[in-house]
Amino acid sequence: MDIHVVRQGDSLYTIAQRYGTGVDEIYLANQLADLPYLIVGQTLVIPTTEVTHTVRRGDTLFTIAKRYGTTTASIIALNAIENPDRIEPGMTLRIPVREKNYGFIEVNAYIEPSTPQRETQIIREVGQYLTYLSPFSYQVREDGSLVPLNDAAMLAEARAHRTAPLLVITNFRDGNFDTELVDTILNNTALQDTLIANMLSVMRAKRYYGVNIDFERISPENRQAYNNFLRRVVAALRPQGFVTSTALAPMDADVKTGAWHGAHDYAAHGEIVDFVVIMTYEWGWSGGPPYAVAPIDLVEDVIRYAVSVIPSRKIIMGMPLYGYDWRLPYMPGGDWARRVSPQRALQIAAERGAEIRFDRQTASPTFRYYDDDGAEHEVWFEDARSVREKLLLVNKYDLRGVSYWVLGVEFPQNWIVLDSMFNIVKVVP
Repeated sequence: MDIHVVRQGDSLYTIAQRYGTGVDEIYLANQLADLPYLIVGQTLVIPTTEVTHTVRRGDTLFTIAKRYGTTTASIIALNAIENPDRIEPGMTLRIPVREKNYGFIEVNAYIEPSTPQRETQIIREVGQYLTYLSPFSYQVREDGSLVPLNDAAMLAEARAHRTAPLLVITNFRDGNFDTELVDTILNNTALQDTLIANMLSVMRAKRYYGVNIDFERISPENRQAYNNFLRRVVAALRPQGFVTSTALAPMDADVKTGAWHGAHDYAAHGEIVDFVVIMTYEWGWSGGPPYAVAPIDLVEDVIRYAVSVIPSRKIIMGMPLYGYDWRLPYMPGGDWARRVSPQRALQIAAERGAEIRFDRQTASPTFRYYDDDGAEHEVWFEDARSVREKLLLVNKYDLRGVSYWVLGVEFPQNWIVLDSMFNIVKVVP
């Protein structure tokens, strides 16, 4: 696989010729059926097993092989070179592309309930790339019971792809994470016993692989109470063969104040649970000013801190499958941005004649356009380049893997890039 950024004058034919592949292969890989034309600044994933290199003065087979992450022997074999010491400037060499050369990772993805038919189709399309599937969510009640979730279709399709389901437990109530609800649970061991028993009952009955606890907006003074609750969960689940994981808010230092961060103790979670999912997204969010959803510089700040207090192989880094479209000018308390898929973002750019710009600091694509009413909009989204940059952090910091929020958002390039870089671990037979 290679990534091409569309330039003025490019066509699928000229791009295919350049990379030695077919127009149909590029068209299908990028699902271009809904686009009227290519957009300047758009990325295309190129499904190819080789690239070409034009020899320059000073090049040797060794330096060329090092540049492309391959070996001199493979270049010699592919090009039938008889004398490796005699390559001339201007010569075109075929370079084999190494696939899956970043090792093995685990991949989680959250999915929101819809209809059994849609859930099945979504999982069928991406199940081969997933280690875990996390239906969102089983909501905790004040008496320690769980709001039922119709997850039968999701679990059946997950099993068909050897994808391990995780039982997501949240304090979500009436459209938001409820502080009073979670504080009540964390300060009552009898309620915790009831909740843990209900978790175990569901996991056994529905053959869940483990649990993902996503308690948010906890009062900071309950930081230790949350840690103690997690110890009790692990003590109950681990002997039964279940794994325990948590979802953590992103932070680049040990923040002990604030409802979103104060009760999330990175070091303690790293010691207690089997792994953590760090929600490294939503810097650009629907109620805030236009910005990248997961800017690479800020994501790396979080990961750099996380690995200083959590074993790196216990860390799963969050990644978004979506972007936002803001109506300008942004006003606090004004219109909220609408969520858009990367595919829809490209459609908008094509329909409105926008040119896509890649912001280097955040490693994210963005563009502006005017709607039919003359209002200006700003869009930030994800593309093959931004995905690759974030996946490189997994390799750089030796992380356990990545977690996607949320399935059902059209982004075919993500799965191609992921699959080309990593082998996906399957933990169930």
